[in-house]
Amino acid sequence: MKAFHLHLVSDATGETVHSVARACFVQFEGIEPVEHHWPLVRTKGQIEKILRNIEENPGIVLFTIVKEELRTALEIGCGRLYIPCISVLDPVIHALTAFLGFESSGKSGRQHTLDADYFDRIDAMTYTLNHDDGQSTHDLGDADIILVGVSRTSKTPTCIYLANRGLKAANVPIVPNIKLPPIFDTLNGVSGPLIVGLTTDPRRLVQVRRNRLRLLDHDADTDYVDPETVRDEVATARRLFGERDWPVIDVTRRSIEETAATILQILDRDRER
Repeated sequence: MKAFHLHLVSDATGETVHSVARACFVQFEGIEPVEHHWPLVRTKGQIEKILRNIEENPGIVLFTIVKEELRTALEIGCGRLYIPCISVLDPVIHALTAFLGFESSGKSGRQHTLDADYFDRIDAMTYTLNHDDGQSTHDLGDADIILVGVSRTSKTPTCIYLANRGLKAANVPIVPNIKLPPIFDTLNGVSGPLIVGLTTDPRRLVQVRRNRLRLLDHDADTDYVDPETVRDEVATARRLFGERDWPVIDVTRRSIEETAATILQILDRDRER
């Protein structure tokens, strides 16, 4: 296998550039890209950080960035490093042929092949569904990612999104006056799964929970939606995250895709360490 570094840069979640890269690389036999994901790039400071990493790990750069000054900064920086920098879609196949020294197979639809990666994603999805909402905590050590948070902080949909990327993602709710499963005391943050705490604005959380109860036709006059109780619940969860030194993501104004992109950033950073 020919290994090489691949930098995927985007001002959004990075799904487009990731999908294009995968659709192109399956056209080449015998290659193993080492992927560096750079989603949510919106400042020149972030571009400078990316360029420093590119200098340390030279390899092809694919990007989807709309803002002209950021595109220019990335292209000039890559030019200075003599690194190919491509705004994806039409030019991708031609650039990869030159960069890798391989001819593409010219076969369409190979990204949909039922290969090992496909079945890895199926396994990840099965694991995630079996470990939703605190189920089957005995083997949480097998997870790639564990999301922890109070009710209605988008834990389940975020896990499903990550599972679709081939990651075994479990989630465990924080319930008032109930301790986390004992296995959390044995999970090793260095070699074990990445544990991330999800939090949100209490006022927004009350609205979400009220809407949920309304859909279920349940009585909304409970501690579940009491503003003061919810504030205490969120504050308690934040203290727990701090005590255990878990990274925290505020999902108040984030889409599922943005939350997942941030989690993937943290995971990539931890794996590099």
